Amino acid sequence: MHIRMRDIGVSDRPRERLMKYGVGKLSNEELLAVVLGSGIAGKNVLELSKDILGKIRTENGELELASSLKIKGLGSSKRAQILAVLALTKRLSATERIELLSAKEVWNHCADFRASKREHFVVFYLDTQNVVIDRQTISIGTLDSSLVHPREVFEPAIAKHSAGIIIVHNHPSGITTPSIDDIAITKRLVEAGVLLGIRVLDHVIITSKDYLSFETKKLL
Repeated sequence: MHIRMRDIGVSDRPRERLMKYGVGKLSNEELLAVVLGSGIAGKNVLELSKDILGKIRTENGELELASSLKIKGLGSSKRAQILAVLALTKRLSATERIELLSAKEVWNHCADFRASKREHFVVFYLDTQNVVIDRQTISIGTLDSSLVHPREVFEPAIAKHSAGIIIVHNHPSGITTPSIDDIAITKRLVEAGVLLGIRVLDHVIITSKDYLSFETKKLL
């Protein structure tokens, strides 16, 4: 018997379940149903999503879907939505895997601010294999030990289940020698990391042409 979406309790509908429980609690069918928004004649959005995913699995996940999505009543608009979602998924899964194993690699991945006239305090959040989960700019401006609070640095690390972090900031002066504030900030963050079980793997000071690693210089 065909079940209409209006016959499903509001709290059990995909969009409402996503808002209440988060994406982790939804099935693949429910997630696709949220994207599609509505079904087609004879199929509610959950039934349509199940059919579509069945077709995708049959085709081994390939994105050549012109033939695999021959579902009666599926119009060009919904076909376009599905193609867009799958293409985006493919692109995101193919995103470059950045692994930071040296201060030079850190320097290479900071080209956007290493020559800036303003100081940028940036944190790389890493998994257990030193692969970058995320990069966030914590502050821009004169770096002062009173302005960088461990909470701002470690809140994203906890949320992203990071195993370790690498701190980076640039010296507009072009000189990589660490200041008293640089050392104080590093010590404070290392101590906070120990309490949280998140290692501060390095603090790298960068300029347009050079870099200094606290780890290499045994300053951590």
